[in-house]
Amino acid sequence: MNATLNRRQFVFRGSVLAAAAALARGPFAGLAFGDDAAEGKVLPFLDIQPMQPGKPAINWQDLTDWMTPATDFFSVSHYGAAKVSADGYKLAVTGLVSKPLSLSLDELKSRPRKEVTATLECSGNGASPGFMGAIGNAKWAGTPLVGVLKEAGVAPEAVEVAFWGADTGKEKIRGAEYEQNFARSLSIAHAMRDDVLLAYEMNGKPLAPGHGFPLRLIVPGWYGIAWVKWLTTLEVRDRRLMNRFMARDYVTVRGIQNGNAIQWKETSVGPMNIKSLVARVIQKKDGSATVQGAAWTDGTPLKSVELKIDDGPWLPATLDTQHRARYSWTFWTFDWKNPRPGEHTLVSRATDEKGRIQPAADDPAIKLKKTYWEANGQYPRRVRVG
Repeated sequence: MNATLNRRQFVFRGSVLAAAAALARGPFAGLAFGDDAAEGKVLPFLDIQPMQPGKPAINWQDLTDWMTPATDFFSVSHYGAAKVSADGYKLAVTGLVSKPLSLSLDELKSRPRKEVTATLECSGNGASPGFMGAIGNAKWAGTPLVGVLKEAGVAPEAVEVAFWGADTGKEKIRGAEYEQNFARSLSIAHAMRDDVLLAYEMNGKPLAPGHGFPLRLIVPGWYGIAWVKWLTTLEVRDRRLMNRFMARDYVTVRGIQNGNAIQWKETSVGPMNIKSLVARVIQKKDGSATVQGAAWTDGTPLKSVELKIDDGPWLPATLDTQHRARYSWTFWTFDWKNPRPGEHTLVSRATDEKGRIQPAADDPAIKLKKTYWEANGQYPRRVRVG
């Protein structure tokens, strides 16, 4: 996300499922915890804010599927959606390689195929109550990037790979204006992961134009800014790419308290932070309630999700074990016995196997964070039990 929302262009396809249809199908369809919505009513959140008109994203209270249909999946473009034809398409592999390549879409499809189910989240998602749904989970298919790089022959002095898209825009740099292609880069070590894909399919179908047709980069466990769309060129480099999207935007400014002094640090947005969210609360006819939500990480196994009700203790939630994948979100539920009538505040926190805990607002990890990228703080939700 740029400094203001109106500086970004959101290209969304389709619409969010209607609430009635969601309730008819049951909460989190396929989740092995029963059809709770059929037994009661979904309580509206008191803190909810309407999404921007014409820019639909996930409405958490209506979420039903572990997999997000392409038509309901958010999409972002910074210079507008590029229009790229499959006819005559070529992906150039250039720079510090012993064998430059020019690969057609058919040639890429003839290479070893790999599928990765991964959650894609905008790095600005959760920055405000009105921007909470820029996330989705899908099955991506393509060929591993590492195979292409090995065939091209990466030079020993190379430090990173830059990924160039077909979308272009003008940037003002030191008083002059330059036309630039969108681009991001990965270190050689990250680019050589076997699950980083040059993808041409989403949920078993060719990529839609808004999702990067005919080819996009898939970097499981990283924020969406790294998933470059409309790929035209892979450039192997011996020095860091420092364009707008690596060095100026998508840079997190964070203060670290050191005694009476604050040390300010800037870091490039990359791997996703551990995060969870209360998605919906269902009050049953017998007076009890079910709290449901989702949690996700950078690929580190999720250890637990806990829920706090008002000023009570942290209580363990139940993780879905039926639908799991390393880079995908995990659905969770909590059985709320005998909630008292009136207003309540619910907040969840996730912990991964490395011991990293989703931070509260006063946690040093985010207390002095001044930019809204990588927003992963605990997010309280307010509901009124009837």
